[in-house]
Amino acid sequence: MDFSSSTFWVSLLQIIWIDLLLSGDNAVVIALACRQLPEKQRKVGIWLGASAAIGLRIIFALVVTYLLLVPYLKIVGGLLLLWIAVKLAVGEEEAHADIDGGTSLWQAVRTIAIADAVMSLDNVIAIAAASRGHPELFIFGLLLSIPLIIMGAQFLTSIIARFPILIWIGAGLLGWIAAEMILGDIAVLRWLEVNMPTWVKPVPTEISAIGIGLAAMPHYVSSIIGAAFVCAVGYMLKNKKKPADQPG
Repeated sequence: MDFSSSTFWVSLLQIIWIDLLLSGDNAVVIALACRQLPEKQRKVGIWLGASAAIGLRIIFALVVTYLLLVPYLKIVGGLLLLWIAVKLAVGEEEAHADIDGGTSLWQAVRTIAIADAVMSLDNVIAIAAASRGHPELFIFGLLLSIPLIIMGAQFLTSIIARFPILIWIGAGLLGWIAAEMILGDIAVLRWLEVNMPTWVKPVPTEISAIGIGLAAMPHYVSSIIGAAFVCAVGYMLKNKKKPADQPG
């Protein structure tokens, strides 16, 4: 470990910044999934959800090089994350009003685990790229994410209870991330390179295994569409449930 190397310190700062940004995504999922739990179970749900996120990051870290080259993996993950985002936006208060606390806790942890399985892949890839072959930096990045996820989730859960509009903002954020994942899939990028070359741009191989990534304009446009899609579908489904739930 060369502490005098500027590359080392640049990588360290990049990893801290990546953790601050990407751990927030996991914290949003945990906060949204735990917002309906009773007060006593909420902290348990947050800790279990954070543990699932960290465990999945460690698993992905062991096979990250292989996962980078699996076509369609991010497409499947992105579509799954879209479904989770819509489900969290709609909420399940009415559907689970008669379910005891233990079952509700399990459902919250299950939702967190599925979403984290999707999102942790991108997080690990980003940290692996920033570590530039330094295993100690990679391990540091994984360990740093633990307190960030837990503290972030606890903070967001308390804020969401006071400002329900944040539920929609969080769901939209997940839709944004899902769109990024789908268009960042290796198979999609290769198709775009051949059929729509202006939609891609060269990037370092540390960031993309095939040396190309999505250009700025299609990246932001698709991400906005993903966020809008989740909010629109969630709004329609939530309104569709209301007449059936209201008496008479």
